Amino acid sequence: MKRKVAVFTGTRAEYGLLYWLMKDIQASEHLQLQVIAGAMHFSPEFGATWKQIERDGFTLDAKVEMLLSSDTEVGVVKSMGLGTIGFADALDRLQPDVLVVLGDRFEALAIVQAALIMRIPVAHLHGGEITEGAYDDAIRHAITKMSDLHFVAAEPYRRRVIQMGESPDKVFNVGAIGLDHLMRSERMTLKELSASLKYELRQPYLLVTYHPVTMLEEDPQESFTALLEALDQFPDHQVILTYPNADNGGRTIIPLLESYAQRNPERVLAIPSLGFKRYLSAVSLATAVVGNSSSGIIEVPSFGVPTVNIGARQQGRLAADSVLHCKATCVDIVQALNRALSREFTQTCRNVANPYGQGDASSAIVSRLEQLDVQTPKHFHDLV
Repeated sequence: MKRKVAVFTGTRAEYGLLYWLMKDIQASEHLQLQVIAGAMHFSPEFGATWKQIERDGFTLDAKVEMLLSSDTEVGVVKSMGLGTIGFADALDRLQPDVLVVLGDRFEALAIVQAALIMRIPVAHLHGGEITEGAYDDAIRHAITKMSDLHFVAAEPYRRRVIQMGESPDKVFNVGAIGLDHLMRSERMTLKELSASLKYELRQPYLLVTYHPVTMLEEDPQESFTALLEALDQFPDHQVILTYPNADNGGRTIIPLLESYAQRNPERVLAIPSLGFKRYLSAVSLATAVVGNSSSGIIEVPSFGVPTVNIGARQQGRLAADSVLHCKATCVDIVQALNRALSREFTQTCRNVANPYGQGDASSAIVSRLEQLDVQTPKHFHDLV
């Protein structure tokens, strides 16, 4: 009998990272894929991205609508409560043998806590990392302690998960799952990308994504306004602006983003979601990636494209030499962008080593899921 593997996805970005793993589970002779989708996927405000999952050939075995149209901490907590109720019903109906969850977001915490109480083993991807500027950091570590298998993206993260008391024989350094796209996914040409976006895209352009900082004193509107003012200093560059995520404070950014695009229609494209194929194509053709998304640190360096990482959200995360860190002020962003766009730095980025692996994570994860006895009880591993 095939082992039932439920994969949870709650956002456009995390689904893009999970795509090849889901395809490989689907193709396995020993595993049966179940897809549980929730949160941002069912929000029209954020692009109703569940439709893309189905267009990609996956069946949504459970749809959990949980996201309130709220921009407050209370709204996020209430969304988690709704999600926990919906996930309990979904897991009870699907009865998976293992649940696969990636990362550190509040909707992931909601389903993992349900799985813990329901005694469903959890396989966690991208544990052990640090992002001090967001409450995602604490969520990630909490999910680690509720998980049974750990697939981490780099050796320092493997050691950190073990440091947290997880058994070394259940912690595997497979690299970043998103890098599988480098080896396996086709990318669009500039002409194809423009046609898909219905927008005349020209080079050079900047790809920009900014998410709210949820743990430190970095006001999202103030920081995003500083970013827009910095972008004005580069009038020869077009700008693709993608929407922020659904964290508290994210919705306050959207009107600023839309207004900026409306004022600069020939230069700026604002879009709720690119989808992973268009996103990766846009990265590969961009002059630089700007903002505070984890993708700018984890995946973008493998394209040889500079990253300008703004503010504190990703503080503490392992980064390649192609990533420039700066404060969330106009002056600092402009300074970092000038360096990123310099000929010397762009040439350096072409040969940079990415610490997150080589793009073969999915096959390693599937192999472990096929072989491991995930029902083995956990024991706290003390460091000697």
